[in-house]
Amino acid sequence: MGNFQEALVLMGVGMLTVFLVLLLVILVGNILIWVVNKFVPEEQKVAKATTVAAVAPQVSEAIAKAVEQLTAGKGKVEKIEKI
Repeated sequence: MGNFQEALVLMGVGMLTVFLVLLLVILVGNILIWVVNKFVPEEQKVAKATTVAAVAPQVSEAIAKAVEQLTAGKGKVEKIEKI
């Protein structure tokens, strides 16, 4: 019976150790996130100036008709731009 009790104690100590280490990881991670969010400024995204080539009216109309046909009238073309 002594070995069984020793095994239970070791299992309990092991589980408690794992629980405490995981709790420590979570707490340190949350503190690190808080510090970074508080003291490191967020990068400002600079919008690039893009030149949009004019699309011929026939091409625009053809694209709109194709989208309408493929989506059974549920789709709508709002903007056409070159990728």
